Amino acid sequence: MENQANSKNIILNYGLYLGIIGVFIHLAFYASGTLIKFGWLSGIIGFVAMIILIILGIKKFKTDNNGFLTFGQALKVGVGIALISAVITTVYTLIFTNVIEPDFQAQMMEVQKQTWIDAGMTDEQIEASEAMSKKFSSPVITIPLSIVVSAFFGFIISAIGGAIMKKTEEEQY
Repeated sequence: MENQANSKNIILNYGLYLGIIGVFIHLAFYASGTLIKFGWLSGIIGFVAMIILIILGIKKFKTDNNGFLTFGQALKVGVGIALISAVITTVYTLIFTNVIEPDFQAQMMEVQKQTWIDAGMTDEQIEASEAMSKKFSSPVITIPLSIVVSAFFGFIISAIGGAIMKKTEEEQY
């Protein structure tokens, strides 16, 4: 493949689009006042957007590459898109939780405590669960975890998409 397409521009563009879509989804739920109650739905919508944009990015790379795509190229493009998006949404999340809505974590913890109370947990169990939740909700843990999870799902999506769309020059003969 002498004239291989440039994956860097596709990764950056589609990663930027996906990151911006993720931020807008979050802001829409926040502005409507439904983020705490229906935050899980914003995650589902964001995941669907991730699937769509990774597949579109891989397809764009294949088109730009004269219709050829290896499995490795699909993984590179898909995981790259997911990582760029993860960095954008992580920066946004830090801004959101530290500037826009600094008490968001406390609000989420109150909702979670009520869920634990409704589930019949004792005060000691609730306190232990709250302490554990606070440890795992620190930026030191959430930032790398969100990037790794995004890369993982990007890998899965692009592995499936790459297996389906794969077409090499050797298959031509």
